[in-house]
Amino acid sequence: MPVTRKSNRCIFLWILLCGVLWSALFGLLLSACTYDSGWSGGPEPVRITFLDVGQGLAVLLENGGRYALYDTGPDSAGLVDSLAARGVKSLDWVLVSHFHRDHGGGFMEMGAALKSGRLKVGRLLVGADTAVGFVGDSVFTVARRYKIPVDTLVRGDTVFFAENFRLECLWPVSYGRFGENRASVVLMGAMTGPLAGRESSFLLMGDLDSVGENRLMELSHDLSADLLQVGHHGSAGSSTLKFLAQVSPRYAAIGVGKNNRYGHPKDEVVNKLRLITGDSTAIYRTDLHGSFSFEMWPGVGLVIP
Repeated sequence: MPVTRKSNRCIFLWILLCGVLWSALFGLLLSACTYDSGWSGGPEPVRITFLDVGQGLAVLLENGGRYALYDTGPDSAGLVDSLAARGVKSLDWVLVSHFHRDHGGGFMEMGAALKSGRLKVGRLLVGADTAVGFVGDSVFTVARRYKIPVDTLVRGDTVFFAENFRLECLWPVSYGRFGENRASVVLMGAMTGPLAGRESSFLLMGDLDSVGENRLMELSHDLSADLLQVGHHGSAGSSTLKFLAQVSPRYAAIGVGKNNRYGHPKDEVVNKLRLITGDSTAIYRTDLHGSFSFEMWPGVGLVIP
């Protein structure tokens, strides 16, 4: 009968539509689970490696075969060889936080590698350090000789490096004049995950002293980070309890040389870090651990590989 054929057709179309909708929903759920379980085909993490350069600081950033460097450690620390051993042939940028030898000396020694083509540097980033001297002159001489563009960073500037990742300059401010440690460029690196919108972050302090820390807190009321590079190698002149409590890091990283003549890091600073992190194993030091790394995954946060 015509009515029966029409009813059968409607039932068939309804079953077909339900099947299509179920397949689409099942595929969507399956793809989400695949991303959660192993980031298959997803974005790569940003790796933050604190290089063992003795009494100094050098932090290597890596993402998808691209590299950048915050500070270069002292000269005669073998930075170029260390980079070569890690397969680093090109740096998007090198940032020298301030013109002290234990932070900019490694850049002074890059000339031979730049000349031979073993290493390329896309850009040199510096702060508004008013101190003049041998290190600053040498850094700029290398940049001029090998035609490396130079940019000066001040608070509010942003450095790009990877997808869903930003590096924001928090210090120094453009309206001040600062020299030496207090001129240190402070960077906040942050990655926002695409799933739950969670954000992980790290804070690179260079050698900023306690006065600079106080100014920074006045400007950034919500200052916090999962990972803190402890200022000035754990000197007693940095890392006040108020500042550490404000940042409230899960992990602390200290670039420091074995048996250094300054006694860094100071016991009082280490004790404050233990109090804030709640775990003495959350404090990493290049004099004890050698080079060490962290990774930032979108939607997951900061992990230790």
